[in-house]
Amino acid sequence: MLVIGIDPGISGSICFFQDGKINDVLEMPTMTEGKKNKKQVNGSQIFNEISLRIKKIDKKDIKVVIEQVSAMPGQGVTSMFNFGQSFGILKGICSAMQLSMYFVRPAKWKKYFNLINSEKDASRARAIEVFPYFSSQLSRKKDSNKADAILIASFYYDTYRQEE
Repeated sequence: MLVIGIDPGISGSICFFQDGKINDVLEMPTMTEGKKNKKQVNGSQIFNEISLRIKKIDKKDIKVVIEQVSAMPGQGVTSMFNFGQSFGILKGICSAMQLSMYFVRPAKWKKYFNLINSEKDASRARAIEVFPYFSSQLSRKKDSNKADAILIASFYYDTYRQEE
């Protein structure tokens, strides 16, 4: 089974996790738009990146797990709209590709990894702890988004296998 764990948003990441191992993690593909060079997710690049990695896999064996995001107190209206737009683009791409999607709330996967009320960087430390062979890919503080995608995929893989 291939689990595609996604931390949505402009600075998010996509993790390709197969049979308990990390195959690949990439930063969310983005592009600039408009006069102010604002970033937005690049839907066609996301489609290409996923297509490239799943072409030899039966779609029944692919699960896409997207962090279930919602509005956060104190976040600006524009940034919240952009965040929601990114989430919608990801849902649309996965629907068009006919991939099974599951949504997990941050509190659920973070509780599983004992990360509730912890610093943002704690997920990076936990991912390095659980997947030491991938630590060189998580060496920068900004890699916490990659760590989130890894842990989202790992959470689903671990809990899904328990249900089989």
